[in-house]
Amino acid sequence: MKIEEGQDRYFVYNDSGQEIGEITYSHPYKDVLSIDHTYVDPAFRGHHLAGKLLQAVVDKAVKEHKKIIPACSYAKIQFERKKEYQDIQYFE
Repeated sequence: MKIEEGQDRYFVYNDSGQEIGEITYSHPYKDVLSIDHTYVDPAFRGHHLAGKLLQAVVDKAVKEHKKIIPACSYAKIQFERKKEYQDIQYFE
C-alpha cells in the first residue's frame, strides 16, 4: 500500500486498487493547513494507516513551512499525544 497525494488530500489504496483511507485538509489562512477529515476502512484499521496519512500532511506542512490546525477528532488526539506535532500546530 502506497500513500498518494491528491487535491487537498492524501489517500491510500489496497492491492486491489480500492481506496481504503484518506485524510483531507483545507487552507483557511496563508501558510496554514486545517486537517478536517481522516478515514480508514474498518477492514484495514489497526495497520497504522491513519497515522501514516497524518504524517504525510505533517511532512508537507514542515516542508512548506506551514502550521496545522488539527480540526478532525483523530488529528486533535494525535496532536495532543505527540509533542513533536505541537511545534507546527496553529493556535487561533
